Amino acid sequence: MSALLEHVMSPEVRPFAIAAAMILIVGALEVVTMLVGASLSEMLGTSIDFSHPSDNGVINAISWINVGGVPLLIFLLLALGAFSITGFLIQDVARMVAGPLPASIASLVAVVVSVPLVRAASSGIARVIPKDESYAIGLGDLVGRVGEVVVGPLDQGPPGRVSVADVHGNRHFVSAVAAPTSSPLPQGTLVLLVDRVDTRFVAVKADDELKPSKPTLTSHL
Repeated sequence: MSALLEHVMSPEVRPFAIAAAMILIVGALEVVTMLVGASLSEMLGTSIDFSHPSDNGVINAISWINVGGVPLLIFLLLALGAFSITGFLIQDVARMVAGPLPASIASLVAVVVSVPLVRAASSGIARVIPKDESYAIGLGDLVGRVGEVVVGPLDQGPPGRVSVADVHGNRHFVSAVAAPTSSPLPQGTLVLLVDRVDTRFVAVKADDELKPSKPTLTSHL
């Protein structure tokens, strides 16, 4: 065990060990924030929108790497994981051939190799996770749509989740809270999205005339 720890913390692999430790730290923070009624991924997601062109070169670069448009927290974990694993493999191969590379050179090579890996991984993951937004519409286009509370109840505290279909019939799972004058909206309630602040929607109970005649999402569960 001590030999493994000594190997992991050796100078030539230290950047990759730090990246691996950051994955554990970020994961732990996400768990803690969810337990207290918040979400680190949501806080990150409401601050930056990577799905549209920006004057910021860094944001544009991240958008190009994050080709699948996965949430920022997932992208960070993918980038850290690819950098860490690639770096350890590079140094292991170099050690078997001639000797470990300097940490700076190994880190540069790991970054270059990680970029296509992260692009491929984000594209694959994006196909299997629900999105708050698609390339076909903007979040603002969902205001005025009727959805169903799938994670609730919705109140004025931490947000829940609403399943809502856009004009094309594509379903989105968006973050939402109840309007200030609304009573709590339990899971299964049909709601009208009346406003949006960043990526968080404001919902009220849908009037009867707005409710669809077809079965709702939870009626199949």
